[in-house]
Amino acid sequence: MTGFSTLLYKELLRFWKVAFQTVCAPVITALLYLTIFGHALGSQVRVYQNVGYVSFLVPGLIMMSVLQNAFANSSSSLIQSKITGNLVFVLLAPLAHWEMFGAYVIASVVRGLVVGLGVFIVTLFFVPIAFAAPLYIILFALLGSAILGTLGLIAGIWAEKFDQLAAFQNFLIMPLTFLAGVFYSTHSLPPLARTASHFNPFFYMIDGFRYGFFGVSDVAPTTSLAIVAAFFTILAAIAVRMLATGYKLRH
Repeated sequence: MTGFSTLLYKELLRFWKVAFQTVCAPVITALLYLTIFGHALGSQVRVYQNVGYVSFLVPGLIMMSVLQNAFANSSSSLIQSKITGNLVFVLLAPLAHWEMFGAYVIASVVRGLVVGLGVFIVTLFFVPIAFAAPLYIILFALLGSAILGTLGLIAGIWAEKFDQLAAFQNFLIMPLTFLAGVFYSTHSLPPLARTASHFNPFFYMIDGFRYGFFGVSDVAPTTSLAIVAAFFTILAAIAVRMLATGYKLRH
């Protein structure tokens, strides 16, 4: 386990040494979203009974920050290592593929949760937060960040240059995140759009996470949890297989 702990420490240190960029900047971005959308729509939109729109926004912004930063951590680490050529030192080390997977994903989870916690603390100054089901908050935050950390790992292995990674993020991760109900409830959508949202796995991460705060959601939290857990299992199997075969890692 020495190799695993060393790689994990390296990945944690990689984002923490530039915390102003990797942690503070996403927190400020989320705060800007809260300020702009809250000011523009706060008095006009009512999503759930007894839940103001600004309060409704907070869990979505927290989860969005968690997901995007978990993805960024593993994907940027892999692509930087591949382009600079230092990935060979990781591959030459006596590391099992599951150890590599665990180190990259756990570091991504930590970064995602640290950023999410930062967003949560900042938003406390703007709106009171309740916890209807704290266990669901923890479960969905952990699973969501693990899923995006795994997706980032897959993207980093697949991509051969920064342009490909940017395309993966801009045309897949960002649309799926923004169309997952961060800024709105799917109940407000037309029937066709509401049905389409249910094919987006990111929707279940955000909806289940939001349930932990308010005790209400668009889909039963147990259903969301089952779908999210299944999605993680599938992605983890794919990522581990890619690492085991050396896909685009060993030429």
